[in-house]
Amino acid sequence: MKIKFYRSFLLLSGLLLSYWSVSGQQISKEYLLLLTREWKGDRFEDGRPKVSDEILERMKLVTLEEAWAVCRNEGYNYQYEDGWMVIHPEHVLVGRAVTATFMPGRPDVQRAIDDKGHNEDGRIKSQNAWPVAMLVQGDVYVGDNFEAHVDGPTIGDNVGNAIYTNSGNGIVYNGAIRDINGLNEIEGFTAFVRSYHPSHHLNNPDRRLNTTLVGLNQPTRIGQVMVMPGDVVLGRDGGVIFIPPQLAEKVVTTSEVVRLRDMFGHQRIREKKYSAAEIDNRWSDEIEKDFSQWLNEHIDELPVAKEQIQKILESRTW
Repeated sequence: MKIKFYRSFLLLSGLLLSYWSVSGQQISKEYLLLLTREWKGDRFEDGRPKVSDEILERMKLVTLEEAWAVCRNEGYNYQYEDGWMVIHPEHVLVGRAVTATFMPGRPDVQRAIDDKGHNEDGRIKSQNAWPVAMLVQGDVYVGDNFEAHVDGPTIGDNVGNAIYTNSGNGIVYNGAIRDINGLNEIEGFTAFVRSYHPSHHLNNPDRRLNTTLVGLNQPTRIGQVMVMPGDVVLGRDGGVIFIPPQLAEKVVTTSEVVRLRDMFGHQRIREKKYSAAEIDNRWSDEIEKDFSQWLNEHIDELPVAKEQIQKILESRTW
């Protein structure tokens, strides 16, 4: 019995180690595939879900309400976070999440992570540069820095420029940033951050240390949200929603239908063809037929791609 128990224990230990084997705090591809198994599309080499560029482009017109409703209806109740300070609020932030998790600095852990990162994993410079080097075009840096404020910022204008160069995007950052004037000068660097402070993080484990990077591209927490690598980030109007990749296409498709129905309904109310009560409630067969005809007549001038409108029309019974 003891031999059988030890064999089972060793087998289980091996499985856990393979799941949690790290490359500088990065979970294994096998475990990431397990956690994101409901995504059936393309992936990056490390297993991160890769929602298509086309879906990301269409996502830029989605409202927070539309995305939230789809997530909530699918049982995802904790995908939205607000209370941000925003850089370039005139732009919409959309992209695939690359996650980083910092904890309060601890010298022994910092030294161990530095040694492994520099000597085994080929990482260079300080830990705050490691997630930046992983970014590709279309990504969004999503970092949990435990809302560190004084001596907490790991992102200033130099790191910000590197983030934008690699990703073409900004950040969602649960902490303070520095060099806010320089970051404002990066057009397109739309950033959702907790605060600003002119200090910077300290990362010398032999002197002063206040942040340690413990996670790369693994589940992280932003406020009340569990964010997974490859989630689609939608930041606008002061809030951010993290959309599971398997729901991204449904979110954009639902948004496009709602957008078209709203345009049609508002126009018909202004024309006094239907009352607000008729448009606000379940549409009659007459209104549904009118909507289909309206889509056909305006298919080349609506704010939804023609091929998407054709798909909508093909699915309709009126």
